[in-house]
Amino acid sequence: MMNQPPLIDPFARAITYLRVSVTDRCDFRCVYCMAENMTFLPKKDLLTLEELDRLCSAFVGLGVRKLRITGGEPLVRRDIMTFFNAMARHLQSGALEELTLTTNGSQLEKFAPALAAAGVRRVNISLDTLDADKFARVTRWGRLDQVMRGIDAAQAAGLRVKINTVALKGFNEAELFTLVDWCAGRDMDLTLIEVMPMGDLGNEDRVGQYWSLKEVRAHLAQRYTLTDLAERTGGPARYVRLSETGQKIGFITPLSHNFCESCNRVRLTCTGDLFMCLGQEDRADLRAPLRAHPDDDAPLLDAIRSAIAAKPKGHDFDYSRQRPDGQVSRHMSHTGG
Repeated sequence: MMNQPPLIDPFARAITYLRVSVTDRCDFRCVYCMAENMTFLPKKDLLTLEELDRLCSAFVGLGVRKLRITGGEPLVRRDIMTFFNAMARHLQSGALEELTLTTNGSQLEKFAPALAAAGVRRVNISLDTLDADKFARVTRWGRLDQVMRGIDAAQAAGLRVKINTVALKGFNEAELFTLVDWCAGRDMDLTLIEVMPMGDLGNEDRVGQYWSLKEVRAHLAQRYTLTDLAERTGGPARYVRLSETGQKIGFITPLSHNFCESCNRVRLTCTGDLFMCLGQEDRADLRAPLRAHPDDDAPLLDAIRSAIAAKPKGHDFDYSRQRPDGQVSRHMSHTGG
């Protein structure tokens, strides 16, 4: 499957970044991500680890250079290190530049050394507050001390840690400077994310949760000197450097500043659906050709190319009319964070 022509979408964007959800399950129930009483997918619908390997390897052969593993919580998937260890061969061959994951940190105390041994060099850890009571409230099932031990283990294993924080109005506004200073003290970068309208979460008020990162940036500028950076890491974040601390702060702004013009990524779900855009419902079923042709990769490669040919120009998330326009029905845990 190697040495195939690269994936180019209809808008001349090269697709070099694949985000892969390996499970829809999670040991937290974050209020902006999933309902408290979730109905998870039947295990028979999920791709096996071997199928995930074959699919990811197909994308690597088509020019994907960065692979990010997500969930749900990826580290709750049984035998997940089998998959990471298999992907290590693409790092060793040079076909893959980076293998990373996004995690809630709950399992890092156990898995950090093994991840580092498999070639993972960076992890993104989702953390919205440093207050234990508030953390329990926003995650419903999470324990802050467990995540803190995971961060300690990741840094001890030599992994570079970046903290991802969803900006939530009325929840973590007062902690902005505390989070920035805490990350700086631990030599961790911080990326702030606008809450996205995805999934039916029951009584959660998406419009009320939304805190524009334009406001967040203005708030930061009251205390720090912000310098815009041209640097991009292959994802949607735009970065600034804080002169006073030297750290990078990223802003992911799907609503206040659409980042679609530079989109180089697609998302593969744990059931084999490929979403060409996070904010659209269009999908391509890759599980069908994968399972129908176990000994022939040509139909799978054709299906991938057909999907990329249908990648839209962008999404249309919009809260400006005080309702979550552009909302898609699936939960973030299904698509992959």
